[in-house]
Amino acid sequence: MRKRILVLLGYALSIVLLTAVSAHAAEAAAEEVNNTHAYITLGVLLAAAVLFFTEVIPLPITAVLVPVALTTFGIIKPGPAFANWGDTTVILFMAMFIVGEAIFKTGFADKVGETTMRLSGGNELKLLILTVIVIGAMSSVLSNTGTVAVTMPIVIAMCRSSNIVPSKLLIPAAFASSLGGTITLIGTPPNGIVNAMLKAAAENAPEGMVIRAFGFFEFAKMGILLLILGILYYAIIGHRFLIDTSNREQENQDAEDTETAIAASKTKRRTEKMFYSVGIFIFVIVMMVTEIMPLHVAAMFGVCLVVISGCLTMREAFNAVDWQTIWLFAGMLSMSTAMSQSGAAKLIAETIVSKVSNPTAILAVVCAITAILTNFMSNTATAALMGPLAIPLAIQTGINPMPLAMGIALSASCCFLTPIATPPNTIVFGPGKYSFMDYVRTGWPLQLASFIMCVVLIPIFWPM
Repeated sequence: MRKRILVLLGYALSIVLLTAVSAHAAEAAAEEVNNTHAYITLGVLLAAAVLFFTEVIPLPITAVLVPVALTTFGIIKPGPAFANWGDTTVILFMAMFIVGEAIFKTGFADKVGETTMRLSGGNELKLLILTVIVIGAMSSVLSNTGTVAVTMPIVIAMCRSSNIVPSKLLIPAAFASSLGGTITLIGTPPNGIVNAMLKAAAENAPEGMVIRAFGFFEFAKMGILLLILGILYYAIIGHRFLIDTSNREQENQDAEDTETAIAASKTKRRTEKMFYSVGIFIFVIVMMVTEIMPLHVAAMFGVCLVVISGCLTMREAFNAVDWQTIWLFAGMLSMSTAMSQSGAAKLIAETIVSKVSNPTAILAVVCAITAILTNFMSNTATAALMGPLAIPLAIQTGINPMPLAMGIALSASCCFLTPIATPPNTIVFGPGKYSFMDYVRTGWPLQLASFIMCVVLIPIFWPM
């Protein structure tokens, strides 16, 4: 208790000091104010990082303190700071928790888990590799966020049928979806973003410089290798880094109640409703794949259908949402906004990139900056930020911008150090009962290996 009070006092003191700096900066020129906002934003990020890593207060509370601090310092306005609770990805999270619970309640997830257990022979390593391969392949043609959202209930069911702690499979599932998403143009948003930027750059390319957008499957040159890297990593050494959270205390009573309710419900399956829950599940996936409906709209429609069909009651639907995940993701989305609007991310990128001249070194720096930023920002926002910085830089220095664009796209997806790096990382955070440091412990070898692979192989496929 004393430790928490000291940390909170330190956090409050930092707020007071930063407020004083902000007040002094208000009297400076506009450019100096912008720089001050950037430094304040970085200060808030640093304070949040300390609280995340020490976990002296619950992670969702730390996440909510971020928009509170950013609005207090005037970095972003209160409306945009707290509007992220209505973000489409947050809505998708909530909806798929509910649709997934219907898969449990009707007994379908148990059957899938039992079947997979027979195929794997109950071997934990075989089940792990099978999960990584299947989810990686699915996310190559589906949204990686959607893939994890719709498969997480089945993965948890497989764990229960095999007597495996879910935390042993959920982080690998999230990481596999990110790696698989790098295979095609539609696998993950950063791919589409950098491709659009390359297309625009090609239209205004200097005479003699050939620039083109990537083809649909051109990302697969690196994406397939990255997915294979993930499979080999977990098959050889990665399984040794996985966390067993079975004895970990819950952060709040609500989470305990939810776990108790789920465990108790295993003996009361509504098997007569299984046909409806499976049909709704498939319908949601088809709508996501075909893009007839946006992801969050399809998922919310699925929520309506599972309640109308009687697969879940309204109380069960509300209890199915992991609010720890929602608060963590929604709260930290404001940091992504602040990093962009305050110029903090641009300041970091321009400062470092401007000091490098060697083409390969530039690629390495661009990949490193992207990977670092995207572990604390939306990977979509990071790609949107880094693209306009790196692509013109390449053109101005006579470097082919395609390798840098590919490096940005891949590095924005290969981020494994925090639960807020990608939506898939966040989705599994609550159900896996993970801590912030669990991602660092399990993700740093894959983060380092994917970085090295990008820097070494990208120039081979797309010469600089």
